[in-house]
Amino acid sequence: MPLTAPETRLSQAAGIGYGRGMTNTPPPGDRIAKVLARAGVASRREAERMIEAGRVTVNGKPISSPALNVTAKDRITVDGKPVSEPEPSRLWLYHKPPGLVTTARDEKGRKTIFDDLPEDMPRVMSVGRLDLNSEGLLLLTNDGGIKRKLELPATGWLRKYRVRVNGRPKDEDFAPLRKGLVIDGERFQPMTVTLDRQQGANAWLTIGLREGKNREIRRAIEDIGYAVNRLLRISYGPFQLGDLKSGEVEEIRRRVMRDQLGMDAEESGKPTVKRPARPQRKRPTIGKKPRK
Repeated sequence: MPLTAPETRLSQAAGIGYGRGMTNTPPPGDRIAKVLARAGVASRREAERMIEAGRVTVNGKPISSPALNVTAKDRITVDGKPVSEPEPSRLWLYHKPPGLVTTARDEKGRKTIFDDLPEDMPRVMSVGRLDLNSEGLLLLTNDGGIKRKLELPATGWLRKYRVRVNGRPKDEDFAPLRKGLVIDGERFQPMTVTLDRQQGANAWLTIGLREGKNREIRRAIEDIGYAVNRLLRISYGPFQLGDLKSGEVEEIRRRVMRDQLGMDAEESGKPTVKRPARPQRKRPTIGKKPRK
C-alpha cells in the first residue's frame, strides 16, 4: 500500500521531534521531485507525474505524492531501478539532424535524438524541443533544475534561426511577425526578422524569438502566405551552434555554464566536499573538445 504524504512526513519526522504537538521544524533533505530531477531521471514536473503513477519507491515503499523530503540515506527506485546520487550538473551542445524526434520514447516508433547520441553519454534531457524536420542547436543537460530554468519564459533568452522559405518575399511582408501575431487564438510575441538573400526559388531569413511555442516559426510564416522548407537553430541565448557538425555533441565547460546561468557552485552540483570535481583536462570529452 502506497505511503501517503502525511504518513511519510510523520515517518520522516519521528527522530527529529516534528509533528502534531511538537516543533515546526521541517524534515531534512530535499523534495523527492527535485532529487529525481538533479539525478537526471526527469524534469520536476515529469518526476511528479511518475510519482503519481506509482513508479517511485522510497525505502521499499511506493509513494503517491511528491510532498516528501528525502536525504542521502533514503533508498529511491524508479521502475524498480535504484536512483544513483546526483552527478555534478553538466550541459552539452548538440547539433540535431532533421528526421529525429525530441522525445525519450515515440509512440509511432520513430527514431529519437537519444538513439543518435554517443554511447558514452550519461542520461540527459533536452532543453525544449526541435520538431521532426527542424535541425540545429539543441541543449542537453543531466540536471532537471537546469532544464526547467532554461525553458522558463522568464529567462527571456533570444533563440536565433536560419530559415529558408519558398518564394520571393519582400521585407515588408514580415511586418506582422515583427508586430506579433494571433493564430487560432494563440498569441505569438514579436519576432526579429531579417531578409538575408534570395537564392533561386527560395529566400533565406534570420529569425529571433524569445518563446518556444510548438512550430511557432513555421506557423507564423504560413500565416503570411509562405512555406518553410528548412529551419536551423543557430543559437540559444549565449550558446552558439558554431561549426558543430550534424550529429555532433560538445560539452560546455562547467565554469562557463555556471557563469552563463548565474549559478553558484552549490546549485551546479553536489558540494565538492563529498564529490570533488576532477581536473578539466582529465574529463573525457564527447564529440568535440569543450569550449573555453
